[in-house]
Amino acid sequence: MNQQFEPSPGEQPASPWKRRFLILFVVTIVIPGFIGLLLLKRFGEDIPVDYANPAEHFKYGSTGGEHEMGFPYWIWKALPEVCPQYLPGKGYQSLGMVYEKNPDGSDRDLPVGTSQRRYQGIDRVFVNCAACHVSTVRTAADKPATVVLGMPAATFNMKGFEEFFFRCAADPKFSKEYILPEIEKQGANLDLLDRYLVYPIAIAIMRDRVLALAGRFDWVFKQHEWGPGRVDTFNSAKVIFNFPMSHLDPKEFDAPADFPSIWRQRQRKEPKEMQLHWDGNNTTVEERNKSAAFGTGTTPPTIDIQRIKRVEAWIMDAVPPAFTDFFPVDRKLAAQGAPVYQQYCASCHGVSGSDFSGEYVGTVEPLAKIGTDRRRLDSYTYTLAVNQATLYASYPWRFTHFQKTHGYANMPLDGLWLRAPYLHNGSVPSLRDLLEPAAKRPKAFYRGNDVYDPVKVGFVSNIAEASGKKFFRLDTALPGNGNGGHEGKAYGTELSSADKAALVEFLKTF
Repeated sequence: MNQQFEPSPGEQPASPWKRRFLILFVVTIVIPGFIGLLLLKRFGEDIPVDYANPAEHFKYGSTGGEHEMGFPYWIWKALPEVCPQYLPGKGYQSLGMVYEKNPDGSDRDLPVGTSQRRYQGIDRVFVNCAACHVSTVRTAADKPATVVLGMPAATFNMKGFEEFFFRCAADPKFSKEYILPEIEKQGANLDLLDRYLVYPIAIAIMRDRVLALAGRFDWVFKQHEWGPGRVDTFNSAKVIFNFPMSHLDPKEFDAPADFPSIWRQRQRKEPKEMQLHWDGNNTTVEERNKSAAFGTGTTPPTIDIQRIKRVEAWIMDAVPPAFTDFFPVDRKLAAQGAPVYQQYCASCHGVSGSDFSGEYVGTVEPLAKIGTDRRRLDSYTYTLAVNQATLYASYPWRFTHFQKTHGYANMPLDGLWLRAPYLHNGSVPSLRDLLEPAAKRPKAFYRGNDVYDPVKVGFVSNIAEASGKKFFRLDTALPGNGNGGHEGKAYGTELSSADKAALVEFLKTF
């Protein structure tokens, strides 16, 4: 017997329009809202990879450059295989980037000097401070490399690094048809969203972005090669301010300078502020650091102040490794060199590698007196100094200390043995060579070798190739590479051979 359901007294049947409204609400509001929240969570993230250990943060922590310049992680990984013809060898290692080892002996995933951040739904990679301030040292060609933090990146070819990305972006293979298969080959295991939407769009955007940047940096291709361990700092900075690069005064062009060391920054600030950079154009460590961060792709809106302060805190009191950690020192001979150093060097460079006291330490030496290559000095113009003062104009940390000078700063000599080659442009391969008049210094030598010569105090510079790696030949006759200056009686180049040997031995203790 069929029974018909009837609502109980007082109960009304649900009206059709209410059901339709409920369905419509779920379909048009709830589901899209839920999807929107998921998309917002994914594409609204800004999460840097952090490291608790200060030294690890220095090596791999973010300064904010990934926001604007960061390469999607898997594109970064794929490009050396997609465009190998634009590299001097295998992978980023061939550009002199340093890879630390995993416990199993394999290379770490990313080289020292690269940071990672998840931003706009994708993991991004770019360089940080350590790219220019970490390198390796070997006591012999058959010995393992020791990674040293804070020393100049003596093997890193920055110009080659930039040109690799510019050339690859202009290659037809910089496309999803070539990059995506390589990403999968490397084990990415992309999900459907990444495979068919995120990475194809990211590839197209990165190609356009790098090509646009290449157009602004086309002057780099017209310069003489910098070689490893060097950068043309201020011509790169001029691009930020839209200088007409094709109309630069020729004396501003080709102005390479060595990466500096960055130990003991507190002593450059206290008890007195020293003139920083090679030409002493700033006296504030914090401003110098923020300006250097532009080289890592940061901009005023994207700079990560919090994490840059962590880097600053580490370099304030970082100290270089001792020469004796790697090689012996003849203490008797070094003792003979101590009074020679005090007579000829201490007033400009400090009492020792840990005591920076000295009348002229951290002050600019007029170019007419020191006589070293002037291209780096001429490259930093009054106009550039004025433009730098506009950066961070609306921020509490705006720049106020940049200035044009007329010479090069007298630097403290902490970790001097690791700062070869010498002079601001790295045009003299060893300390022993620096104690000779310019006419007797090497006219050409090779850079990029991390095998150390403890006798001459500098990296091995007389061989063109080793273990399949070709080194860079620096010709001191080319613009910006001059090896003259810092010579004469006041600079020790007229000392006897015995006094020079003793002085070099004493400098090994710095």
